[in-house]
Amino acid sequence: MSDPTKALGRPAYRPDIDGLRALAVVPVLLFHAHVAGFGGGFVGVDIFFVISGYLITGIIAREIDADNFSIIKFYERRARRILPALFAVVAFVLIAGSWLYLPGDFEGVPRSALAALGFLANVWFFMQAGYFQSSAETMPLLHTWSLGVEEQFYIVFPLILMLIAKFAPRLRLAAVVALAFLSFAWAVSKQADSDGFAFYLLPPRAWELMFGALLALGAIPQIRNQFARELLSFAGLAAIVASTLLYTKDTVFPGVTALPPVVGAALLIHCGPQTAVSKLLAMRAPVAIGLISYSLYLWHWPLIVLTEYAQDEKLSEVQSIVIVSLSFAIAWLSWRFIEGPFRNHSNFERRRIFAWSVGGMAALSAASLVLVSLGGWPARFTEQSVRYAEGVHDISPARDACLNDQIGGARPECNLGAEVAPTSLLWGDSHGVELAWVLGEQMKVKGRSLAQRTHASCPPALGYEAPSRKTCAEFNRAVMTELEANPDIKTVYLTAFWASDNYRNSRVASQLPQTIERLQQAGKSVILIGPVPPQGFQVPRRLAMRGPEIETASRASYLAKTNWLTRKFTAWQQTGVQIIDPADQLVQGETTIIVADGQPLYFDSHHLSVAGAKRVLAGGSQL
Repeated sequence: MSDPTKALGRPAYRPDIDGLRALAVVPVLLFHAHVAGFGGGFVGVDIFFVISGYLITGIIAREIDADNFSIIKFYERRARRILPALFAVVAFVLIAGSWLYLPGDFEGVPRSALAALGFLANVWFFMQAGYFQSSAETMPLLHTWSLGVEEQFYIVFPLILMLIAKFAPRLRLAAVVALAFLSFAWAVSKQADSDGFAFYLLPPRAWELMFGALLALGAIPQIRNQFARELLSFAGLAAIVASTLLYTKDTVFPGVTALPPVVGAALLIHCGPQTAVSKLLAMRAPVAIGLISYSLYLWHWPLIVLTEYAQDEKLSEVQSIVIVSLSFAIAWLSWRFIEGPFRNHSNFERRRIFAWSVGGMAALSAASLVLVSLGGWPARFTEQSVRYAEGVHDISPARDACLNDQIGGARPECNLGAEVAPTSLLWGDSHGVELAWVLGEQMKVKGRSLAQRTHASCPPALGYEAPSRKTCAEFNRAVMTELEANPDIKTVYLTAFWASDNYRNSRVASQLPQTIERLQQAGKSVILIGPVPPQGFQVPRRLAMRGPEIETASRASYLAKTNWLTRKFTAWQQTGVQIIDPADQLVQGETTIIVADGQPLYFDSHHLSVAGAKRVLAGGSQL
């Protein structure tokens, strides 16, 4: 049998690799469309990286070895492959965003378009938001981060291979192995960080592309035994399927957890094409999806994001089916009428493809810059809609400085109010930030100050282990130690997102009473700020788009989410705990209140705005 995986021989067309592209793009699509069971669908991007590294490195290495590699020719191929469909998607997003997006959300659209056009989207989104954060769901070009990683890699990697070929040709394989190892080590060292560095940026992602590159360079010996090939290809498929089905947005990723999809893709490439799995991938349907996979990847995310933005809620099951189907239809049209013609050399010879590329990039960049100059372009909306939309900015000026989001221990000296030693301390998660600011302003008038100790996703309950914040327990221990060591702090405010499923379904119900008891034993007066009714939609956006006459969360749903805590209020009050119940100000009859005096009381779906915090703390009787 001939060797189908020989590193640098001119390869025959591999339909199974097109099928592997389908195995990569479909989980991504279903994950983004909220289809149940595909919580790890994001690993499809990692599969794409392996495929890209394998195919493109094979081309580069063959041409370098034949002494006919041309950077110009290489980038001509990249331009034909990448730019036409990307230009179409960027133009669509700019037009749709100009029509649909509210000022605060629109500001980022043309900026992200510029980043996507410059293949710096991964850097831009790293600086803006995490991939799994709620704010990412309003970014219609978020998915172009992967193009940024890939194109940055192909700016550097061909040059590295050329230099190695000129000065140390025998060290090519060893050099790529070393670079891949360093990249992987970097990814592992950063995998637990929540800042997005390991997810978005090239250095900790390059090893995935180099994994495919090593296949192309012959780093892995040929597997001649057919049974072993069959077994390994099945193992590769199982690794991909398992990570797709078992991973979730809470999985620490990438890093070690990226190994199963990456190794799985490498095994399928290396052991094909004459295995049962590769023959399955080479069937007509997977190959057809693989051929349109690039357009499908580009188009599906803007369709999902724009639809959800327009209705201000997640896709329903029926809508998911419609959007998935529409994505396939548009992807085929894009492949047939945009990708195809530009790949045809008879339609666009080299000079013309570069002219179109430069012209398209210049036109779209100019349009983006004009839109950037307009700010959020508020003139598109009524003054009241703009005021509602600006509610997203009604946050504590000290939010960034005083909210512990990544590291352990209490933040150093985050005091609010008068410039005196604090006699009170607010301890909680991100729900406490705006409350702390308002308390600080109230105390400033009285010549007093408040210490703020807040950690995202971390309730003030000793012993709580946050699934997404590994430093929570350490933070809480540090705050308690600080309180017990400081007799000048007489009053402690406890607050958190008590309606959170994570808190309700964990041991917080038993940990919180123990924490309160320990504070009282330390001589502290305890004030518990109760639960804020979550709304399930972005309040400023919903108000701006639909006005104040909208349906809000019901009293019944609020009680169902918070009864585990509120039923303890009476017993706690009997022990001296003072209760500030937001329901007194935010629940009216059988519904909840989200706006007062023309101001949103939330800056998102469940965090109080400063206006909301003022309403909850009105009167200052708790001081």
